[in-house]
Amino acid sequence: MAQAQLIIDLDALCANWRALDALSRSETGAVVKADGYGLGAARVAPALAKQGARRFFVALAEEGAAVRQALGQGPEICVFSGHMEGDAALIRDARLTPMINSIDQMLRHVEALPGHAFGIQLDSGMNRLGMEPAEWSALRDIALAQKPRLVMSHLACADEPDHAMNAQQLHCFREMTDGIEAPRSLSATGGILLGEAYHFDVTRPGIGLYGGLPFERAQSVARLSIPVIQMRDLAPGETVGYGNTFAAAAPMRVATIAAGYADGILRAQGPKGYLLADDRPCKILGRVSMDLIGVDVTHLGEAPQSLDLLGPHQGVDQVADYAGTIGYEVLTSLGARYARRYIGG
Repeated sequence: MAQAQLIIDLDALCANWRALDALSRSETGAVVKADGYGLGAARVAPALAKQGARRFFVALAEEGAAVRQALGQGPEICVFSGHMEGDAALIRDARLTPMINSIDQMLRHVEALPGHAFGIQLDSGMNRLGMEPAEWSALRDIALAQKPRLVMSHLACADEPDHAMNAQQLHCFREMTDGIEAPRSLSATGGILLGEAYHFDVTRPGIGLYGGLPFERAQSVARLSIPVIQMRDLAPGETVGYGNTFAAAAPMRVATIAAGYADGILRAQGPKGYLLADDRPCKILGRVSMDLIGVDVTHLGEAPQSLDLLGPHQGVDQVADYAGTIGYEVLTSLGARYARRYIGG
């Protein structure tokens, strides 16, 4: 079988949630947007709910509806994009909590769904989503009178603990929210690691759940095992792949594996990337193509049946480094052709 296998370890996912939960005295939610960071929200969210997560976060109302179907009626599902035009039916039917980002969204929400739950998102300096201080000041008393379920903001530089922006945003968030009765949330994974001052009432870990930095203690959640289709011996001077970008300097053995950029394996990692045979690194040769990659297995004693791109010996951030990107992109790029297998949970 040439189909690559993506194994998702739900026990490791849950262990990561418990570890992050133990770092604060706050309620710990879970971010499951982008289909559970590419690993399947329909399986990820119920596993986390069994651990005790009662508040989930998604980017879009459509994602929220899918997570509601997986979770049933108990947990709260917050939508970062707020209440967009055309979302009212989804928000109502799936019992979603839109995180309102503007006065216009607030008006839309109370007109379309009077009495329906909502939260507030504030801009504390990232200039991405949320109400800026002046807008919040104009709406604050009206919004708080309707008892929002959560008031939140988002840190721009939490993965850099010493960055001045962290303290600046904390100060701004406090100025905008101190004295309110609604629960508050500022921290995703990086913010949790910054310490108690950033925790407030609810934390919302994302990447740390899935095995990524900045949570260095995270267990590996995803293993990607790719079958070897063919083995070949190269003589000095022979090349591998499109463009002849790699030429053998000495006799070598090359494995051709059954995955490529159509499977979300980032093309940019070709020049620096490795796969693993157990814990032994095997260099990518030439370009990552749509369905195939050449890999140097000269140093292995036997021809491998498969090679791993992701696993306990090579996590998402190491693979991301090969491509000059971040672990988030590696995870959320994982394609639809893999045979997915869930273990634990």
